[in-house]
Amino acid sequence: MRPPLTSLAVALCLAACLAACGKSGSSGATQAAAGDVTEAQVAVLAPQDVAQATRSSISPTVVISGSLDPYKTVDVKAQVGGTITGLKAERGRAVARGERLAVIQAQGIQSQAAGARAQVAAAEAQVALAQRQLESTRKLYEAGASSEIDYRTAQAQYQSAQGQLAAARAQASGASESASHTTISAPISGVVSARDVDEGEAVTAGAKLFTIVDPDTLELAGEIPVQSAAEVRAGQAVSFRLDAYPGQTFAGRVARVDPTADPNTRRVGASLYLPNPGRRIIGGQFVTGEVLSGAPAEDAVVVPRAAVRGAGDSSYVFVVENGKLARRPVSLGPRDVTRGLVSVLSGVREGETVIVSPSTDLVAGTPVRVAAAGGR
Repeated sequence: MRPPLTSLAVALCLAACLAACGKSGSSGATQAAAGDVTEAQVAVLAPQDVAQATRSSISPTVVISGSLDPYKTVDVKAQVGGTITGLKAERGRAVARGERLAVIQAQGIQSQAAGARAQVAAAEAQVALAQRQLESTRKLYEAGASSEIDYRTAQAQYQSAQGQLAAARAQASGASESASHTTISAPISGVVSARDVDEGEAVTAGAKLFTIVDPDTLELAGEIPVQSAAEVRAGQAVSFRLDAYPGQTFAGRVARVDPTADPNTRRVGASLYLPNPGRRIIGGQFVTGEVLSGAPAEDAVVVPRAAVRGAGDSSYVFVVENGKLARRPVSLGPRDVTRGLVSVLSGVREGETVIVSPSTDLVAGTPVRVAAAGGR
């Protein structure tokens, strides 16, 4: 007994040379008449090499997998140098926007701010004095008791005092802004995910102090095939599956799709958002997002995606027809990447047997036989 082949193979070895073909009276002509097929010429298909075209509802999906991270992540850095005091932010603590996290003790900056405020006060006093002198000189000038040059000089002194006041206020504003940077506040509401300083530590301008994340919205940033980019748009529904929650799905949406493909990978970047009310889901874990990229097809003829060869208008499948392989052009509809199925609009009928083996040696017209499971 000859065991069946376990993968698609065509045993096309002829049993004997047909050297006597065409010779009158040859015994070979009576043993192998035209059109006869021997067992050695039949391609034996294993059960896993074929599938049946069936009817099913199919939802077109595009799958994106990767790491699920908080949508907002902010590094809080020192804008002035000094010593850390009043440290309140601990790792894992929830903070509100504007809440004080620490103070940078910088005596030089505080002194500059105080000096600038004093200069503003002095300049304001000079303006008041120059204004009184101008008024007094004007009255004397109008009464003929003062010369015009004295009056013009008083005007110039008043204008100069006003200019000095404006410069002092500008300097004070800059000094006050620098002084305000000594108070470190939370730029967003969220959770402190990292603290890089300790109480009493000296820091320089630009040093990272804290990292704050907003876990209320999580983001999956990944890539999709360029041929799927036209099917994915911002706002589409996304179904998320997480390894940490087997059997559960979470609803999200498509946030954005990049307008251009990566020239190296020929794939298009896409970002998916997952709301996280109650902050139940922990960021950083692996997740799979399934984008519903179109309207579901009801009662469609579907075949495994592996059965389709070619692409676009050149797509085709091999079917078993009257014991032989037949190549059929097909028109395809929605595909479900998760289930590995694609709908066939034309070219295959329900119940027909299609070839799913990835072999490239298939030839239309080859006689085939599907071996029984566990037998020949």
